Amino acid sequence: MFRQGCSAFRVITPNIDEEAAMMEDVGMQDVHFNEEVLLELLEECADGLWKAERYELIADVYKLIIPIYEQRRDFEKLTHLYDTLHRAYTKVMEVMHTGKRLLGTFFRVAFFGQGFFEDEDGKEYIYKEPKFTPLSEISQRLLKLYSDKFGQENVKIIQDSGKVNPKDLDSKFAYIQVTHVTPYLDDKELEDRKTDFEKSHNIRRFVFETPFTVSGKKQGGVEEQCKRRTILTTTHCFPYVKKRIPVMYQHQTDLSPIEVAIDEMSCKVAELRLLCSASEVDMIRLQLKLQGSISVQVNAGPLAYARAFLDGSSAKKYPDNKVKQLKEVFRQFVDACGHGLGINERLIKEDQHEYHDEMKASYRDLTRELSNIMHEQVYRHEHLYIFLSCLNSQSLKLHGKLSPAL
Repeated sequence: MFRQGCSAFRVITPNIDEEAAMMEDVGMQDVHFNEEVLLELLEECADGLWKAERYELIADVYKLIIPIYEQRRDFEKLTHLYDTLHRAYTKVMEVMHTGKRLLGTFFRVAFFGQGFFEDEDGKEYIYKEPKFTPLSEISQRLLKLYSDKFGQENVKIIQDSGKVNPKDLDSKFAYIQVTHVTPYLDDKELEDRKTDFEKSHNIRRFVFETPFTVSGKKQGGVEEQCKRRTILTTTHCFPYVKKRIPVMYQHQTDLSPIEVAIDEMSCKVAELRLLCSASEVDMIRLQLKLQGSISVQVNAGPLAYARAFLDGSSAKKYPDNKVKQLKEVFRQFVDACGHGLGINERLIKEDQHEYHDEMKASYRDLTRELSNIMHEQVYRHEHLYIFLSCLNSQSLKLHGKLSPAL
């Protein structure tokens, strides 16, 4: 029936490759396995996926089941399967709209202390915790777990995410370093992984960032603030049959102050574009993001980066290609803010017009200031975005994507 063997399940998880070795396990020959057992296990798997809120994968499991029931003309079973698929895709739309599905939180956990951890000394793992788990919760749990094992007075938690030099540690203690990490996807992967689910499923690379300055301080002004980006690769993908997976190798990249500015501003642009492109705009999140982006603050926010790296003689201190790159990101930033304001004006209620006018005034101040700093006209009239936003709304109506009420 399944001549392709384990590879039939690779669409669900690449981890299935290691299961192929079990085919040569002599002990497996004693297991009574037939089509009925297979169907039972696959349906059990689909139920587990539903409970885990991984609705998108149910169809891949059912693709293996449906041909069997079609061959048997078991229409009652087929009705049940297609009904479940209908409900699964309905749930997918629901969680994509609400954004309330949390598929796990990840942490890098490293162990130090050869006298306590023995072979585990110096090893790193990625832990997957349920839904939204705070750093403090997993830290306290690990502290209790190993305090019970080694004695409370012998275990210490390292809060800092920086690189640990074992020579600086006291051999009388067991040290556990816990760091929050997020799934890492490069640009090519992001082209294929569009949804939040796709960005959180079958993940084996994770990233965290550590701020530092050349002078040795962790934090400094924008002109001296650097950060170290660490990408960790695990031996297997999450989700997995175990809640922790060993780190296979890591790669570190240091970002200079102007590169930090480019990175931070690029993130702001991406977040604004994502909010503006949603089929149903989250007004609260959009307004909060706009407010945090266009408020003109002397020593913080986008203007601080612009003054530090693009203003007159300051720009001459940095590589031309980086200055040009940052300027382009600021142009995109102004464009994204204007687009967001246009959408906001189209959708706000009567009692929010005064608040919106204040944001428009802040936007004009921001673009005027940026124009002076960059020595070019970056001002974009927000009415253009309102017109384009309304035009887009009319287009969507014509294609039946928005109700006439909008």
